[in-house]
Amino acid sequence: MRFTPSPLLVALAALWTALGIGAALQPDGVVLWQGGGVLLGAAALADALRQRRRPTPQVTRRLNRNLPVGAWSTVTLEVRNSDTLPLRCEVHDLHPAEFEVRGQPAGLTLVPGQWAELRYQLRPPTRGAFYATGTEFLIRSPWGLWRERRGDGSAQTLRVYPNFAEIAHYTLLATDNRLSQMGVRRRQRRGEGSDFHQLREYRVGDTLRQIDWKATSRYRKLISREYQDERDQQILFMVDCGRRMRHADAGRVHLDEALNAVLLLSYVSLRQGDSVGFMTFGGVRRWFAPRKGQHVVNGLLNATYDLQSTTDAADYRAAASELLARQRRRALVVLITNTRDEDQTDLEAAVKLLRTRHLVLVADLRESLLDEIIAGRVGTLDQALQFHATEDYLARRRHAHERLSYHGARLLDLRPAQLPVALVNQYFAIKRGGAL
Repeated sequence: MRFTPSPLLVALAALWTALGIGAALQPDGVVLWQGGGVLLGAAALADALRQRRRPTPQVTRRLNRNLPVGAWSTVTLEVRNSDTLPLRCEVHDLHPAEFEVRGQPAGLTLVPGQWAELRYQLRPPTRGAFYATGTEFLIRSPWGLWRERRGDGSAQTLRVYPNFAEIAHYTLLATDNRLSQMGVRRRQRRGEGSDFHQLREYRVGDTLRQIDWKATSRYRKLISREYQDERDQQILFMVDCGRRMRHADAGRVHLDEALNAVLLLSYVSLRQGDSVGFMTFGGVRRWFAPRKGQHVVNGLLNATYDLQSTTDAADYRAAASELLARQRRRALVVLITNTRDEDQTDLEAAVKLLRTRHLVLVADLRESLLDEIIAGRVGTLDQALQFHATEDYLARRRHAHERLSYHGARLLDLRPAQLPVALVNQYFAIKRGGAL
């Protein structure tokens, strides 16, 4: 507990001091001035003692412990005055220092036994585990001469996840078979695939190889076989958590965009009957073995919400060797990274290793600044030099990607914001082509 004089007490003390100057000039007023000082001191002491005996207001914090990164979330504080005197105070909830906040501190006046709700908003800038350490009150004493700072130690752990509001938008579209609204293209097929699904009557457009002649002779009408995409395949993400993934475009860190894409494709592929897992590398080592079921999305959220990029360099070859040792069954390996020229030799070696058993899709993220430079107007010498340097860098990048394609990898060269939709499109293309 800590007492500080209120503006009222400071003003009264200043007035008493000014009267003391006058009393020095008029000796007859000294007794009156001394009496005023005694009264003021006694009042201040009595007010402080009464304040010390007051109970601390009761507070209950209500909020979702799982918060989305970069989005405003509402916190509700229920404050109750359990004293027999009115409560006048300012309330400041001790949120994590990294969070943005609006609506704090808040003033509050409560009669005895009354309670009230205060609301404010938080916006976490990064994912991870954080702590709200309690609530602090700045309480005015009964006579208003003091302000006392008190704390309520109701600590709470907050977990900040990838922005699942955006992912929920994608998954809602997927649930409603409206993926095309966000750019995911699924071609309508009839009877194609690799797994037998059912027999049905012949329809115009069916190929001759779909006709089941034994069933046709039995029913005396044309019967076609219908196939579906193969199920129970495995999708395995390799997520780079090294220094390249620390870059940010429009305030969005590349690793955050990568995790959003992982969660979206996981949801879609799980609905297709496939298994999903992931492995991280580049300073952070985590392994989530492929598994099936809609509950897996929650498992992925819990396993990735506190992932942060490091300052370590990504060792692609070592990561590929580790994955081969862990994953024996053939899978679609989706490697999400951000490369530079010096990374290409190591990445090629990793792709060669992975291709001995798996189908490899490399998603190589690039900064949006590169596209802005190429699309921008060139009007000065510095802009011309920057333009040609960027063109040269992108040409070397394309050449490196061609070498990866030569070794059997599929390539996506794109900005982070384009990754979620592009991954889903590639997944459907692979399923449609039976490449896995």
